[in-house]
Amino acid sequence: MESSGSQPQFADTRSDQPDLSQAEAFARIRLLRSPNIGPVSYRQLLARFGNAVAALDALPELGSRGKRSYRAAPQRRIEDEIDAVKRAGARYLFHDQPDYPGLLAELDSAPPIVTMRGNLALASQPCVAMVGARNASAAAVKIGRELAAALAAEGFTIVSGLARGIDGACHEGALSSGNGATIGVIASGIDIAYPPQHADLQEQIASEGLLIAEQPPGTEPRGSHFPSRNRIIAGLAAGTLVVEAAPKSGSLITARLAGEAGREVMAIPGSPLDARSAGCNKLIREGAILVQSPEDVIELLSGFDGSPRSSVKEPASPFDWDAQAFAEAEPADIESLLSTAPVAVDELIRQSGSAAAEVQMALMELEIAGALARHAGGRVSLKG
Repeated sequence: MESSGSQPQFADTRSDQPDLSQAEAFARIRLLRSPNIGPVSYRQLLARFGNAVAALDALPELGSRGKRSYRAAPQRRIEDEIDAVKRAGARYLFHDQPDYPGLLAELDSAPPIVTMRGNLALASQPCVAMVGARNASAAAVKIGRELAAALAAEGFTIVSGLARGIDGACHEGALSSGNGATIGVIASGIDIAYPPQHADLQEQIASEGLLIAEQPPGTEPRGSHFPSRNRIIAGLAAGTLVVEAAPKSGSLITARLAGEAGREVMAIPGSPLDARSAGCNKLIREGAILVQSPEDVIELLSGFDGSPRSSVKEPASPFDWDAQAFAEAEPADIESLLSTAPVAVDELIRQSGSAAAEVQMALMELEIAGALARHAGGRVSLKG
């Protein structure tokens, strides 16, 4: 690969961090920015080829399954991105660095690379995600702000998405504790403030707390980015607390993602006469833990051992990942088993009679060719 004058800026890590050459770091960023490469296929490519430089070389052949030529992300685009990260005062954090947040790393869909500003140590403290309605009631905003302040004072890091309403109130409450104990996860690039009225709050979080972005710098938020952001919010925390939410809202998506990850799901009950409380009340009926005070959250999350008391959604079936077998596997012939309806990977393994690594190899090739979509719970489908 051609050398680049730009060098990725890494998050500070412990001295036992394995060396990551500048060429490999550059190749990893380029690999993840290439067409049809998501978190799962990114990790599979590293397992298959050993490093990102070799994976990039293999992409055109792997992409040929789509009956068209495949081009990786242009090198110049990655050089420009790295320069933009530097200008924003941000740094890259890779999935296998020692300081990558441990709970987030447990997700199959954990982001392989993020950009960040601030104090990464906050992600190693006990974290609770707090989310809720953008058009929140005054009472719910007050509850969220006060709960976040109380939990931050007790040593919890408050994770939220910097949206209007509940998110912003929870960030503000955590910051009022004086220890910067809040993480903002944004759906835009690290250099884009969204919503614009939270520009000052976003800068304060980057200066006193921690700001994380999965999208490249310069990226404006789009609708598809918010579910991706929500999985990071849920993944960073031992539990997600919904303060106020309508029945169909991003906050409930975050709660269900937390349930699928085997984390606690909590909700504050509200009046049945207020539609903004209907989502929380529905979650409680489905198995979320009803909470009314900081003590309820502290009791639930202190010493969380991975066995949630809430039962909003059963975690997805675990998939046994054998990197060595995958590195040597030939793709199974499974395309005829797929449709536009999502199906679990283990079901494809059962029906095809092929080895797990062979099925995963076939799925990776289809994804790189642009023919496969991945869904929550480890399910896959053909793209419509």
